[in-house]
Amino acid sequence: MQLLEKIFAPRQIRALQTLFVALIVIAEMLGVALFDTAQTPRGQELNLAGYELVFEDEFEGDTLDLSKWAYRGNGPRRAAYMSPDQVFLEDGNLIMRAEYRDGEYGPAWYAGMIRTVEEFTSGYFECRCIASRGGGFWSAFWLNSPAMSSEEASSGGIGGSEVDIFEAFNYDKRFMRDSVSLNIHVGGYGDGLKSEGLGNFKVKKPYTQYNTYGLEWTDEEYIFYINGIEAIRSDFKDGVSKGLEYVILSLEPGGEVTEEPGFSTDFIVDYVKVYQKSTAR
Repeated sequence: MQLLEKIFAPRQIRALQTLFVALIVIAEMLGVALFDTAQTPRGQELNLAGYELVFEDEFEGDTLDLSKWAYRGNGPRRAAYMSPDQVFLEDGNLIMRAEYRDGEYGPAWYAGMIRTVEEFTSGYFECRCIASRGGGFWSAFWLNSPAMSSEEASSGGIGGSEVDIFEAFNYDKRFMRDSVSLNIHVGGYGDGLKSEGLGNFKVKKPYTQYNTYGLEWTDEEYIFYINGIEAIRSDFKDGVSKGLEYVILSLEPGGEVTEEPGFSTDFIVDYVKVYQKSTAR
């Protein structure tokens, strides 16, 4: 920078900086278009003016607060079993652990999932967490709806949808390792299922340090945030959900576990918060 200041005037330096940033953005967009690489969130900053906190869990204490959370999906799930024993509190965090052990279903791989007892109709949803890494397991923070039980109830997403605020399964992809995936699903989980992959977005060291992931669900659209910066927005398919949605934290297996027994990985959650505007309550 000192060398540039000797050669160029301040106005010229600012122009060069602007050009450099523009070239980076163009190169990144070409990568996304040609190779489906991850992109950097560059949208608006999060603004919670007009919102008030309606749900919060910072996971203090010794046990999961079952007035706020319920265990979800217990039993067989793809290449593992989901068990409440894999969900616990430690040092002010919620821990979900994937591991091989001799559990209630016998010797097998185990992981866990929870959902909020309360259901919501709009608002801003955020968690601060460290994603799990490896083994074919992935951690996620998402919304789901009772209306995803059928194509008719979901009604193209208006009746209810699945909104994946983040899914962290890119750890074994060379050019997308430090990124998360954002997705929306509507139409139930049968033949009517329709999905929109919103892309992969860069995150700073998602598997070793805390980051925040958020979703602002308004009457018109879903706006996804990473560390308080907008990543993308969507109103897929026939419009945003007008029905009830609950919050899910999950550490799930894929179709195959890629590690040997003795391996384990943790999804570490510092907090979950939900904000709503007073008119939505």
